[in-house]
Amino acid sequence: MTNAYEIISRFDPDFPRKRAGQLLTDTTEFMNITYGDVIDLDGRYFLVLRDEKERSFGVEDPKYWVKRCRELPTGERKILKLVFYERFPVSMGSMEIECFRSPRKEARILDLVRGDMRFMQGYSHDDAAGNNVRVLDVVKGELLSLHVDRLEVDHRTYFFELLPDILDKFVEACRAIEFLHKHGENHGDIRRDHLWLEQGTGNYVWIDFDYTYEFQENPSGLDIFGLGNLLLFLVGKKFCTTFNIPRPDFDGKADVSFEAADFSMLFKNRLANLRKVYPYVPHALNNVLMHFSSASEVFYFNVGEMLEDLAPCLDEIRRGRINS
Repeated sequence: MTNAYEIISRFDPDFPRKRAGQLLTDTTEFMNITYGDVIDLDGRYFLVLRDEKERSFGVEDPKYWVKRCRELPTGERKILKLVFYERFPVSMGSMEIECFRSPRKEARILDLVRGDMRFMQGYSHDDAAGNNVRVLDVVKGELLSLHVDRLEVDHRTYFFELLPDILDKFVEACRAIEFLHKHGENHGDIRRDHLWLEQGTGNYVWIDFDYTYEFQENPSGLDIFGLGNLLLFLVGKKFCTTFNIPRPDFDGKADVSFEAADFSMLFKNRLANLRKVYPYVPHALNNVLMHFSSASEVFYFNVGEMLEDLAPCLDEIRRGRINS
């Protein structure tokens, strides 16, 4: 019977025999799949290199069901997402939304967006045990949030000189999510570590579609709040929280006071009313941000409504640059 080493040595003769692991057609026990193992998906072989890690808040969190691999014989780097189920609730005001992982939902989206480079690319294939494995191309680049965080300019310069172009591309990323919604799907987990800035093209690329949710009031609602949360980050050049709210002396105001209504509905410590600390944020843009605050009584029902309010703000920022 063919083993992992025989397959590896066919394409990589220098690979050390002692590092060769198992040959697997069943990926159910993903915790036991490690470096040197070979995953066989109906004759397509993937050498496992390591577990992927999710980077959030400066911490690396291993994702044991996501494997960085090298495809044999092409040598291409791939990411294999194995089947892992979990459920958890998300509170939005007085509402509780049930969120859960759905591998086959992600597989449907990969089929839907094939060739649309606003999204990660890949395909799915069931292993011998019926587990839906998603085989993903590696997005070359960096997290958009890291790129923004590394920009070594003060906020005023960032806001007038750099943000308009960033928001232009963010609008297109929002339209990509709108495309999913129009086809009856959602992203399910929109946050700053799921939007990448692609190397070379400068495109914004969405990754990770395996979360979904049940929200009867608005099937797209959690995605829209995710976009609003990203917008807060981009406008603020960071999340302004109760721990790091800037209090510079703008327009003669050495300090300002805050109340619960100034903060995000989803994340109670994140400031939504950014005009309180950055008075040059136009009223129209701040109004968009405040739709995602605890004070809001009117919410965007779809992405188009949000973009209708957001689009004119870009020209207003550019006009403000001339006069700033």
